[in-house]
Amino acid sequence: METTSATDRPAEILLVEDNDHDVVLTRQGFKLAGVAVNLHHVENGEQCLAYLRKQNGYADATTPDLILLDLNLPVMDGREVLAELVADHSLNHLPVVVLTTSTAEKDVLELYKLRCSSYISKPIDFDDFTRVIKGIGDYWFNVVALPSDQ
Repeated sequence: METTSATDRPAEILLVEDNDHDVVLTRQGFKLAGVAVNLHHVENGEQCLAYLRKQNGYADATTPDLILLDLNLPVMDGREVLAELVADHSLNHLPVVVLTTSTAEKDVLELYKLRCSSYISKPIDFDDFTRVIKGIGDYWFNVVALPSDQ
């Protein structure tokens, strides 16, 4: 199986986030960090699953290289999304980074038990947030081998 990195093409990222301010910060963070991405955005867990399964208006959706998943979402929260992804054999290979404001140990443990790939607490400071986004981009698209034939 071939692998991909950000040097081959822009990384495809699905951001599952209901806070518009955090969406803007994430876009700016990747731009300022110099990480080439196509950032796709949905606002809740149901939309995330529809996007990934190419249903309900998402027939042409690009399969993401990485999912950035908030925990506290309307309709279907991040825990429910992650449980669905793990149970779905066509989607359980996708790396999921939980990017949330929660620093609670119980959340960290619960999400790793649900098989998240990484758990990152969102910094409040913009410079720190940009540093975190750059770290995500560097790690996932320059260090890790990701499958290109999904």
